[in-house]
Amino acid sequence: MADASLTQGTLAGLAALIRAKKVSPVEVVEAHIARIEALEPRLNAFITRTFDAARATAKQAEAEIAAGGYRGPLHGVPIAFKDLYWTKGVRTTSGSTVTGDFVPDEDATVVRLLAEAGAVSLGKTNMVEYAYGGTEHNEAYGPPCNPWDTGRITGGSSSGSAAAVASGEAAMALGSDTAGSIRGPASLCGLVGHKPTYGLVSRHGASPLSWSQDHVGPLTRTVEDAALTLDVIAGHDPLDPASADAPRVDYASALAGGVKGMRIGVPSNHVWASTHPEVRAAFEAALAVLEGEGASVEWVEVPGLDEISAAQVTITLAEATAFHRERIRQHPEMFHPGVRRRIETGLFLPAHAYVQAQRVRSWMEGNWAQAFSRFDLLATPTTPLAAPPFGASAVDSADGPVTTREIVRLTRLFNPNGLPACSVPCGFSGEGMPFGLQLVGRRFDDALVLRAAHAYEQAAGWHTRRPAL
Repeated sequence: MADASLTQGTLAGLAALIRAKKVSPVEVVEAHIARIEALEPRLNAFITRTFDAARATAKQAEAEIAAGGYRGPLHGVPIAFKDLYWTKGVRTTSGSTVTGDFVPDEDATVVRLLAEAGAVSLGKTNMVEYAYGGTEHNEAYGPPCNPWDTGRITGGSSSGSAAAVASGEAAMALGSDTAGSIRGPASLCGLVGHKPTYGLVSRHGASPLSWSQDHVGPLTRTVEDAALTLDVIAGHDPLDPASADAPRVDYASALAGGVKGMRIGVPSNHVWASTHPEVRAAFEAALAVLEGEGASVEWVEVPGLDEISAAQVTITLAEATAFHRERIRQHPEMFHPGVRRRIETGLFLPAHAYVQAQRVRSWMEGNWAQAFSRFDLLATPTTPLAAPPFGASAVDSADGPVTTREIVRLTRLFNPNGLPACSVPCGFSGEGMPFGLQLVGRRFDDALVLRAAHAYEQAAGWHTRRPAL
């Protein structure tokens, strides 16, 4: 097994070692390759591994750094990409055999930006087929397993990305988030998962699920690592029609300052309809930590949460079906049954339902504005339960069963209006499985969201735990 100091630390820690020339990118990449080769039979985090290219990139990084050409904190650091990001000359399956042989002739914008920053790609990570699900297995490539307990799910759809980072197979992995597919796996695997403001990070070259709700973002071991990644991938891209020409922010530098004086609102409605009591206890303990750090916390009813949750589902159903309609007609037998069912259901969705969902989305803008006129951030648990065992439809609790079907019930609230949201580890269940705290901010207030998540993380200390693989 590879040196734990190279595979179990943080991206920022690796960057410091590489910059100081205490370790070479070649050593770091070889340590991660050894880790992958040792763990993949148990975890199944990767669909495609690109070790030869990684070794060549690591040697180039080593030579550049030795010559004084250090590019920044990602230079020489091993990462991975969810397999819906286009990678020039490397197959991009989107988790499906339908597109299992697709080889793009260009890189996604974020792939290019990370390569320009000197990051070393180890390969493409496993995922729910076409990113359409929070818990489904991948029948084509097998299910990724949770490093904390390989008999449990990692969450979806960025399942392999979460497994790779939590296990030490990669220092960072990109995911995508349409209803919680970055934040959910982060919560279930004890990671940080940041969903940036819609339009802050380019989606060009990311195979879509719901074009108006898809977000590109990182899964990392710490908030600092997420901020360092965001510093590289954020920015206007004319190739993405939804890309925003927002002012540049140094997210890593903006982490300092703490939460003293911040006003944090906690929704008293919708969130608690079906939430495991262990999750609620961990969440309330997290609120106490934030208050101890100087934030004020207030419970408040936020109108429209039930409605925006339903609208998110409707919008996804319509837009995903619009994108996949020809594939589902030509190759229905090749789709995962759950994914096929959703796409085919969308064929019968009436136009007025999509229009009404868009009206709810517009109406909700006012409700969010009202909430953020009183509060700097909103806080909820990330998921209503810890990672369930494979095949479980519900998890028992003292308050009754908590269904696994609603695992994205708390994350999907914030996708239709493109709000930035970050999940940060906030405790463990009695069975030793992680929970996440979700912090949400105004559009383009990612720096504040990350600052609060960082302050909580450092005060609580849950991020230092690693699964005992």
